[in-house]
Amino acid sequence: HQLTVGFVPIRKKGKLPGATISQAYKLEYGEAVMELHDDAIKPGERILVVDDLLATGGTAAAGIKLIERLGGEIVSTSFIIDLPELGGRKVLEDMGMEVHVLCEFEGA
Repeated sequence: HQLTVGFVPIRKKGKLPGATISQAYKLEYGEAVMELHDDAIKPGERILVVDDLLATGGTAAAGIKLIERLGGEIVSTSFIIDLPELGGRKVLEDMGMEVHVLCEFEGA
């Protein structure tokens, strides 16, 4: 409440109650699905994507696609930890995203 902004969870398939939209993404050995409530974001809302870990960028990219499908405008992304050798930052930057990280761990 101190920031006076909302919170919108993006979760793995089956974790959110109610009506959702979904986005598949590739894993090293298969595929997974992320979901977002279908009424969580209004067109034109400015969104900051925040997550704990940036590895391959798959879950973040799926979340970004969900937000964009609902008309949200992503202003930036922010992660606590980046594992740079896995290439997630490049994936997001190639999507036109600004990426901020608190710390990086090499050789993870």
